[in-house]
Amino acid sequence: MNTNSSVIINAIILDMDGVVWRGREPIGDLKSIFQQIKKIGWKVIFATNNATRSPNQYVELLSSFGVSVEQWQIVTSAAAVTYYLIKQFPQGGPVYIIGEQGLFEACASQGFYQSETDAIAVVVGLDRNLTYEKLKIATLMLRKGLPFIGTNPDLTFPTPQGLVPGAGSILAALTAASDVKPLIAGKPEPTMYHIALERLNISPAQVLVVGDRPETDIVGAQKIGCHTALVLSGVTNANQANFWKPAPDLIASDLESIVSMDWVK
Repeated sequence: MNTNSSVIINAIILDMDGVVWRGREPIGDLKSIFQQIKKIGWKVIFATNNATRSPNQYVELLSSFGVSVEQWQIVTSAAAVTYYLIKQFPQGGPVYIIGEQGLFEACASQGFYQSETDAIAVVVGLDRNLTYEKLKIATLMLRKGLPFIGTNPDLTFPTPQGLVPGAGSILAALTAASDVKPLIAGKPEPTMYHIALERLNISPAQVLVVGDRPETDIVGAQKIGCHTALVLSGVTNANQANFWKPAPDLIASDLESIVSMDWVK
């Protein structure tokens, strides 16, 4: 990818885990990085498969690192989940949710509430308080034929201690127990990117998507024609990045190295 006038980038869509931070540890000097993004003139949206936090919680976490953003700039896979729920059940209703606050709040905002008895769908994301009982309830519902919607297929996510189980690990357990595969709402499906592009009011050709996971972040962006940058600060190493096909437009060590390039409009 040539960072010159032949490629005009007006906005950047950023993954979070592995790009902006690992767990609660920032990757680089985020305040300085986002000052440079502002200097370049890029609009910014964050698009994360992690649905554990609400947009407001992400705004607060970014603020703690010296980065000021608004809620509209946060798109999580929970938003993609409610997109699919509304298409199937426009009136809202009871659902069985395995997940954390971000997923519960997103569902509630669209009229979907938790129920262990009369649910019309099973919705599953990362749940760091997962129990056997939750898996049992979900499995029995899935075996009765209820729709199965997963936030994302990420088997792991990066933390300062290393890779730990992600939402995809929970989906895999439920698939093994129920013989039902989930509909994936988040990346690599492009729904989150469509939401981001609508909010930015911009075309895919003007956008650079930055992620650390080629099979979700990069594939989803490539599906709709965005430029892509794969960073090595999360789950992907250099060898994996170099052999990934179709290749991203750019491979970089981290977000800081991307924004330090000579971007010319």
